[in-house]
Amino acid sequence: MTLDSNWFTEICTEGGSAFSLRIRAKLHEEQTPYQRIAIYDTEKFGHLMTIDGFVMLTQRDNFIYHEMLSHPVLYSHPAPRRVLIIGGGDCGTLREVLKHPEVESVVLVEIDERVTRLSEQYFPELCEANADPRARLHFGDGIQWVKDAEPGSLDVIIVDSTDPIGPAKGLFFEPFYRDCLRALDSNGLLAQQSESPLYHTESIIRPMHDEMRQAGFLDTLTLHFPQPVYPSGWWTATLAAKDSPVTFAREEACENKPFATRYYNDAIHRACAATPEFLRQALMS
Repeated sequence: MTLDSNWFTEICTEGGSAFSLRIRAKLHEEQTPYQRIAIYDTEKFGHLMTIDGFVMLTQRDNFIYHEMLSHPVLYSHPAPRRVLIIGGGDCGTLREVLKHPEVESVVLVEIDERVTRLSEQYFPELCEANADPRARLHFGDGIQWVKDAEPGSLDVIIVDSTDPIGPAKGLFFEPFYRDCLRALDSNGLLAQQSESPLYHTESIIRPMHDEMRQAGFLDTLTLHFPQPVYPSGWWTATLAAKDSPVTFAREEACENKPFATRYYNDAIHRACAATPEFLRQALMS
């Protein structure tokens, strides 16, 4: 919601907080069959995309989120060749995944094609790898896509979703995780954005761990990183491993990665896996 015409403000009711960006103009707004998308030009954060009044990304800081949702899970897998991205219609996660030369194929399944088309227009830098021959974009239901996937056909699944409301709600429960487990090959890994530990430990993060393990995943681990435009400024991604503990499987390869990043590196990978004491206690209870 906006408090006046010069600011976009997102109020986080459960956190008792709000975050605002000063805007120059609203560039676009439309109601799709799934959600309301708006694009703003901000003074300091470049273009801003919101969905149903919630901040999705800005040009200034999206690199942190996209790098942390992609590279830790890919360097935790011994040989990530076949990748599925559910959501991620802005294509920033797709761009990061395709930086890995060992990745042979990536399918991106986004329910709302308009997210991608607007990203191509207002965030073209995120879509620069869309024409990569290893990539395939499919506009449809990610939950159904995983349900229909061949057993053992994937090495890594990345769930780059919105909050667990509306079309994304089903992505946070055991039936979906069970289908992911079946679709993953041995050593398979799932990575999913998991909100703020400051605000959502009990409502989202701990239930995610429980649901993933109940679905049959052997190990789970939540990674931490800053995200200035999201509620509390502190965000997470949670990994789930099919049949072996989550480890930094390709640490040496990460230290010598053949591509540039702005936030992620081998030291960040090791550090982000440390669990704050309050979350450790919550996950043990």
